[in-house]
Amino acid sequence: MKTGLDRLIEDAALRAPLENKRVALLAHPASVTANLTHALDALAGAGIKLSAAFGPQHGLRGDKQDNMVETADYVDPVYRIPVFSLYGKARRPTEAMMDAFDVVLVDLQDLGCRIYTFVTTLLYVLEAAATHGKAVWVLDRPNPAGRPVEGLRLKSGWESFVGAGPLPMRHGLTLGELGAWFVAANALDVEYRVIEMADWHPDEAPGFGWPADRVWVNPSPNAPNLAMARAYAGTVMLEGTTLSEGRGTTRPLELFGAPDIDAGCIMDEMRKLAPEWLQGCLLRSCWFEPTFHKHAGKLCAGVQIHAEGPAYDPVAFRPWRLTALAFKAIRRLYPDYPLWRDFPYEYERDRLAIDVINGGPHLREWVDDPAAAPQDLEALVQSDETSWREERLRFLRYRL
Repeated sequence: MKTGLDRLIEDAALRAPLENKRVALLAHPASVTANLTHALDALAGAGIKLSAAFGPQHGLRGDKQDNMVETADYVDPVYRIPVFSLYGKARRPTEAMMDAFDVVLVDLQDLGCRIYTFVTTLLYVLEAAATHGKAVWVLDRPNPAGRPVEGLRLKSGWESFVGAGPLPMRHGLTLGELGAWFVAANALDVEYRVIEMADWHPDEAPGFGWPADRVWVNPSPNAPNLAMARAYAGTVMLEGTTLSEGRGTTRPLELFGAPDIDAGCIMDEMRKLAPEWLQGCLLRSCWFEPTFHKHAGKLCAGVQIHAEGPAYDPVAFRPWRLTALAFKAIRRLYPDYPLWRDFPYEYERDRLAIDVINGGPHLREWVDDPAAAPQDLEALVQSDETSWREERLRFLRYRL
């Protein structure tokens, strides 16, 4: 498999339209070639005239740990070009930023989940490019979660920095495909191009989206491995709860827990409620003590989701349902448990974080309703998943 970046570096014909253009790069630490050369260095080495760079959330260097920890602008010490932050004073490119280039190359490793903020940053860049007459090229990369679709679609009026449009939680597109959907869905008049991958086969074992011979580089500080990327469309919802999502441990966003729950009882309740929602992975009760973030320094009883090994089935594994089921089990076992965390989340201060994450209140309302059963949520989510599968068909660029 070759990424869009690898192909652009190797093929002079692909680079030819960039000759005599001022080129900007939007990237992060995972924006590397097959031999782990960062895109900034690889593009400069290929003779491309770099005039600016951009960093998304966590920064171009990927050094910022948590949500709403902003990055400042700076000048790159090697290439002496401005590095603009799109997660600082501005989250949308300003006019001054847009004046710094003719073409922006977007090379971001995505996780295939609506809530990952790189998705929204791509939309904001496309909108700014349409306004200012700039070109946007996406150097495509694998979706490590593959092609499966899961979750409720974001509802109108619930757009946010973690909700760029009416996508389900797990959309099953590459960033290049998603950009094309943004252009069409928002009727953007913009010069848009995708440098496609070569030989990406998302249906093939063992990676099912992530090639077995491709090195993993963290696209954000708490995205340490492929198993996390597979589980993220569900475990990201933990950010809107008082449960630890494993930040401050070595397995963030693969597990959940708290000091005041019984993990074994929760797993038993989940199996009673909807065993079919627990397929395609293994669950294991565990203990952990976060070194920072929620419940720091406290012993937590928890559950780890193992989306790896022989038990992993990319079609059967449904992390959004699994995590929703964990919430339901906790609510049934501990009716008064303070599950929902009320705090500013990705610059949204007037809505509960769990609703911002899900693009509406439906998931929370289902969890909190004692009479609501798994089949009630299933009916809602199946409708959304079916409509999205149909809508995305014309944007698929790679063999299913």
